[in-house]
Amino acid sequence: MADIKVLNSKFESAGTLATTVSLTPEDIKVPVVHQVVKATLAGRRQGTASTKDRSEVRGGGCKPFKQKGTGRARQGSIRSPLLIGGGVAFGPKPRDYHQATNKKIVLGAIQSVLADKLQSGKLTVVESFNSDGKTKGMFTMLNGKGLLPALVVTAKKDDPAIRAARNLQWGNAVPVDGFSVYEAVKYENLVIEKEALEKLLGRLG
Repeated sequence: MADIKVLNSKFESAGTLATTVSLTPEDIKVPVVHQVVKATLAGRRQGTASTKDRSEVRGGGCKPFKQKGTGRARQGSIRSPLLIGGGVAFGPKPRDYHQATNKKIVLGAIQSVLADKLQSGKLTVVESFNSDGKTKGMFTMLNGKGLLPALVVTAKKDDPAIRAARNLQWGNAVPVDGFSVYEAVKYENLVIEKEALEKLLGRLG
């Protein structure tokens, strides 16, 4: 059980949020977070790299030179990987880099990240951002409190705070439904709305 400090839109104390989810140092599982981060980055790869093998290179229908007497190694086709302009041996082909991660692993990574941010004093919970959607205002608010770089997490997809924070040089914003362990690890501070945090904690049970 943990009591998390909650701030209002002016970053002044506004009470606490009690949770039954354990967020102690013992709940920080680095290997679990590492696995989820690797899976996230792998899933972002396009996987469109492609080379031609010897069957796809144009030409090579006839023997390039006679078998004997040239002093060179025998060749049967100019499409051979041994020759310039030939095919590529064992080159990359389009593929899917997606790595499957089960629900338990993902939830464990989320719990680890929240525990780490809380224990290190990098978790800031606000009742609401009251943003006008302007990046300048969001920068002034976060920078003035020493919260950059930061990942801003809102409860709603259409929250103006997302538009304001996603253009920050040292920040990003996502709705809680799109919460990413990788993004949370990438940025030093986690600034999250109270309702959004409650949703995350609800997923953790």
